[in-house]
Amino acid sequence: RVHMELQEEYRMQINHKRVFRLYKELGIQSIIRKKHRSSNYNQYKRTEPETITTNIINRDFSVDQPNKKWVTDITSFSIGDEKLHLSAIMDLYNNEIIAYEMARNNSETMFVIKTVYQAVQKEKDVQGVILHSDRGTQYTSKLYQDTLESYDIQPSMSRPGNPFDNACIESFFSHLKTEAYHPYSVQNIEELEAKIHQYIHHYNHIRRQKRLNKQSPVNYRRQNLIA
Repeated sequence: RVHMELQEEYRMQINHKRVFRLYKELGIQSIIRKKHRSSNYNQYKRTEPETITTNIINRDFSVDQPNKKWVTDITSFSIGDEKLHLSAIMDLYNNEIIAYEMARNNSETMFVIKTVYQAVQKEKDVQGVILHSDRGTQYTSKLYQDTLESYDIQPSMSRPGNPFDNACIESFFSHLKTEAYHPYSVQNIEELEAKIHQYIHHYNHIRRQKRLNKQSPVNYRRQNLIA
């Protein structure tokens, strides 16, 4: 990403090997994300979900236009004895986080429904979009399912212990924690909320991705829709 930024800023060809060599000489190194095993299976065993839907995504992440396939999930952050929960929806077309909500209690279904409301308000035309999630109790609740039905959004769910269909948004959460949370000494929930807001804006508007022709999610969508 640094190589791409340098080429655009100076409007000239720069050898990526030179950038790599200078990185080594200066002792600069990217932060490596730790891999961890999902513990979702044990969570699913503890409660009986209300409503289960089929897995429509089924590891097919290909999409040629916005608002065809969305994925959603929840992640948590700890600050001392307090916890902050983040619910987000990603559009698989350009990996953009189109909606997110933060709360200190993630047991309420309204927490994830507010994220859906936000996505609908932003994108407007959501008829027929597939929204994939795991089988968390918020997503299997009747209230959540009724909300999706009211907007003609198709629910899709992974099988227990099979998180691969949510790999894209899990990857986003991992980048968020590695780049904006773990390297810093966050003192309180308010500071953490501010860092999350800042990072999501950076991720959507500035952070380049190889899959998106080295563009940020917002720039990729804008350029392709204009074209």
